[in-house]
Amino acid sequence: MRKNIIAGNWKMNTTLPEGLALAKGLNEALIGKALACDVVIGVPFIHLATIAGAIDTAKIGVAAQNCADKEKGAYTGEVSAAMIASTGAKYVILGHSERRQYYHETSATLKTKVNLALANGLTPIFCIGEVLEEREKGKHFDVVDEQISNALFDLPAEEFARLVIAYEPVWAIGTGRTATADQAQEIHAHIRQTIAAKYGDDLAAETTILYGGSMNAENAKDLVAKPDVDGGLIGGASLSVGKFLPIIEAF
Repeated sequence: MRKNIIAGNWKMNTTLPEGLALAKGLNEALIGKALACDVVIGVPFIHLATIAGAIDTAKIGVAAQNCADKEKGAYTGEVSAAMIASTGAKYVILGHSERRQYYHETSATLKTKVNLALANGLTPIFCIGEVLEEREKGKHFDVVDEQISNALFDLPAEEFARLVIAYEPVWAIGTGRTATADQAQEIHAHIRQTIAAKYGDDLAAETTILYGGSMNAENAKDLVAKPDVDGGLIGGASLSVGKFLPIIEAF
């Protein structure tokens, strides 16, 4: 079922004590608040079990930032979807532009990761989006269509329905640049139409699509007011309760 979600992606930030303090601070800040969206925090692997055991996970969902493309075995340093699920985490961020860029993750790899995540009861937050050159050449619609279809369209409808999609204009991540609310709405609507062409209007209407490009307290209300923008995947602002909370409250 389509939900509004504000998800934080801490990336490779915070020691375990720092992360625990941040999560507890957010947990305390949300006590007594009637929220109009779900809240998720994507934390480093070593934080997962500790944070999931220290906060109200009915109020704040915990996400891993990646998972292995293998079920188990001799893959030193990797963390499987089953391991993530065993910590109490309920989500996993997959396909983030930084994973695609720095670690050369392909659609084939991501397809395997999505399947393993779903098999272990995790909700994938699947990231798609174009770089600046692709946007300037008018290829942004083609890029997101390819990323969705190549990694996700082998899924049966009931499995696709468990996904959250996060559109992230790569040119707006960590740069201070942000797509306008109208630009975000345009491509979110296109993504929903692409899903509808494959799975039908009903499933497309129920798919949560987040905006992941430098959403902050100043622009969040304009972005989430758009009919096809169902929340945000937040980077740097999620590392501060004072900056993250106003984005949550934008709904």
